[in-house]
Amino acid sequence: MKDISPASPRAADVLATRLHDAGCRFAFGMPGGEVLTIVDALQRAGIRFILCKHENAAAFMAEGAWHRTGAPGILVATVGPGALNGVNAVANAHQDRVPLIVLAGCVDADEAQTYTHQVLDQTQVFRPITKATFTLNTGAAHVIADKAVGIALEGRPGPVHIDVPISVAVTPVTPEIPARRSAAEPVVPAPATLEKMRAALALAERPVLIVGVDALNQGFDTRRQDMSAALRDFVETYSVPVITTYKAKGLMPEDHALALGGAGLSPKADKILLPLVQRADLIIGLGYDPIEMRTGWRDFYYPGIQTMIDITAEPNHHYMHQATMNVMGDCGATLAAMADGVAPRDTWTAGEIAAAQTELAKAFPSNDEWGPGAIIDTCRAALPRDALATADSGAHRILLSQMWECYEPRGLMQSSALCTMGCAIPLAMGAQVADTDRTVVSFSGDAGFLMVAGELSTAAELGLKTIFVVFVDASLALIELKQRQRQLTNAGVDFAKHDFAAIGRAFGGAGHTVTSRSELQEALTAAQSADTFTVIAAVIDRGAYDGRI
Repeated sequence: MKDISPASPRAADVLATRLHDAGCRFAFGMPGGEVLTIVDALQRAGIRFILCKHENAAAFMAEGAWHRTGAPGILVATVGPGALNGVNAVANAHQDRVPLIVLAGCVDADEAQTYTHQVLDQTQVFRPITKATFTLNTGAAHVIADKAVGIALEGRPGPVHIDVPISVAVTPVTPEIPARRSAAEPVVPAPATLEKMRAALALAERPVLIVGVDALNQGFDTRRQDMSAALRDFVETYSVPVITTYKAKGLMPEDHALALGGAGLSPKADKILLPLVQRADLIIGLGYDPIEMRTGWRDFYYPGIQTMIDITAEPNHHYMHQATMNVMGDCGATLAAMADGVAPRDTWTAGEIAAAQTELAKAFPSNDEWGPGAIIDTCRAALPRDALATADSGAHRILLSQMWECYEPRGLMQSSALCTMGCAIPLAMGAQVADTDRTVVSFSGDAGFLMVAGELSTAAELGLKTIFVVFVDASLALIELKQRQRQLTNAGVDFAKHDFAAIGRAFGGAGHTVTSRSELQEALTAAQSADTFTVIAAVIDRGAYDGRI
């Protein structure tokens, strides 16, 4: 970190220093004159500013970096159109529980009384899609910076917006750093509650765990027990099968004998998993946040007949279901406390778990000659076990989330709450920036790819070696499928086929068009030794997802 004169730090320096102290090393955005001081302060504090081509993509890159570092992502956006360009990704961060710090340029309050160009109330825009919004001032710069980090990370993570007025950014502030608030400590339930939880576990013959994003996020806190290890210890001791939301994939290695994969979006998977859950006598929702789930998971069990214990970071205000017991606390510590003194017993003795795994394998076969399933299977086999993947929204994401096995948390990154298109490419790029030695692959539909194709120039400028796989069928496949299911006339879902491999080459990367497993295998082999990014255009038939998801 470069020295900042202790005699005269600017308000922007105070903000940047606090973010650096939180572990931030990257910021992403598109600067304007109003944020030049912010960019300068970030750079001086040791936070690399990465120029992107659009603020929406920049925010997803910031999220990708957070998935690898655990430090809040940083989006920098200039006043007016710059800040508003990022609204979609900020709303995504709010729903997908991403700690994103949004630093936005802002016209000074007195100037805004007589000057109207690009002036609007940005705090009003961001208030409903963030955990908090602030306007930086010189007297409370230290406090606002500290509040922003704590609010973004603690409880259920989410975005925090800070408007930084032009004159405030450059104004010197006191160099003395006031005492920072102590971070909130992990907690477990009261003894009487724990006794009820232990009694339920001791009696359970058919327990099941549904693990969600709260459990995933608590695994980033160094004061907490490693969530993956805690989950595996519990599962193996008590023989409890695990279903995850898509965000939580990999918290339990998906080749484990008790892993049942992801749920909540594929009707084919849910037809297998929901009946199993409804046969359970104890359901433990571990960090289960149903914002990722669809209507089939609303009131999905039988209260009074089954027992459900929810262990979450925040109270249940969603009303997607009501648990028998609602516990607000640390997932790993609570799971361990719940198990304390409880003797293991045989569970699911009729072979139901193995039967469900067999059904899931039949529902999502990997032996087809060509098509989206073959593409996913070939990529999973050809890429390293620890490869990181991202998925865009669309039919391919539903299939990929069922077929792509994860062996560690955050092995598959996606927008699974807001489900916004155009996220896979920048998510992969952000993860690659923060984890340069990993193999990172993104999976996009052709429409989602076109939304953010300009960021390939950023990938070239950064020297990234990310692999971008595109499912090419010249259609909004998931929407077109729904259109046909409703017996509606085809309209507004088809577009021309484009040469995506050529687009990759035009931006300075490698490009391959593939129409078979062997061609895809060759392209993946070349991509893993390439000195630049690679676009692989995998051409599939219209209607290739029919019956697959």
